Amino acid sequence: MPDLTSKQRAHLRGLAHSLKPTVHVGKDGVTDAAVDNLRETFAGSELVKVRVLEAAPESAKDTAHALAARVEDAVVVQVMGRNATLYRADPDEPEIRLPR
Repeated sequence: MPDLTSKQRAHLRGLAHSLKPTVHVGKDGVTDAAVDNLRETFAGSELVKVRVLEAAPESAKDTAHALAARVEDAVVVQVMGRNATLYRADPDEPEIRLPR
């Protein structure tokens, strides 16, 4: 997936504002289990919030980019504090319409 424009990021940030973190990354960092959990979450939602716990070995930004790199077509929308928002369009029926 190509990089998001600033307009698309702003749109996704607005949609993600009310979301609660559904994927948590702890002291073990980006593990296969965390990646699998993220993939399962993407199966039901195109926009996912990830919480990076204090004990995580890497920063929230590094963790978010590591997760996005291991999940096909995932993109980091934003990182705020210890929360990161990731987006992946549904390959069959995308629900979120991105502005141009």
